[in-house]
Amino acid sequence: MDKYLWLIFVACAGLAWGTYVPIIFYGGTELSTKPGTIGGRLASILCVGVAYFVLAVVIPLSIMLTREDAKPDWKSSGLIFSGLAGVAGAVGAICVIFASKAAVDAARLEGVNPATHRIYIAPLIFALAPCINTLVSLFWHPKPGEPFHFGIDHIPNMKLFVGIAMVAIGSFLVLLSKEEAEAGGKSSPAGGALLPTIPKPPDSGLLK
Repeated sequence: MDKYLWLIFVACAGLAWGTYVPIIFYGGTELSTKPGTIGGRLASILCVGVAYFVLAVVIPLSIMLTREDAKPDWKSSGLIFSGLAGVAGAVGAICVIFASKAAVDAARLEGVNPATHRIYIAPLIFALAPCINTLVSLFWHPKPGEPFHFGIDHIPNMKLFVGIAMVAIGSFLVLLSKEEAEAGGKSSPAGGALLPTIPKPPDSGLLK
């Protein structure tokens, strides 16, 4: 069982990151006093921060204080880059929340379906993220005591770039088709999607 444990953690990470966007959007909507206000979005960010504090501060500290094999080496470079990773995660969470609100606000100003722009948020994020991850890992090869070590150790063939494009396009299309289907459905507190406006037939005057 131990040799397959890593697959369980991979599945859990995919489940957590894959459900993050719809969960936090619904949570922010439920915490809003009325549509168009920002209070619910800020409250959802606060809840994310509390969850991070419990899962990423309280639990690790408890383990480090109670287990001898859990003592870290407090190097400045490790602290800086680990902190930057936390900043990146928090910024991503905040950007997802505000992207949703900004997209809905922009659609309302244009007088179109509130989901018109919002449906592209998750597809673009999950199409861009693996591409950026691959490119950063391709050029950045930090070494102990030398974090800013860049270069290409082995030049990849075209399969890498074709694969990146296929993953990005595939993720985008899969998520976009789902978002479009939901945007065409009935309005709900979770998604905020409304039915497209259906033009009325011209008045023939026969019923007057």
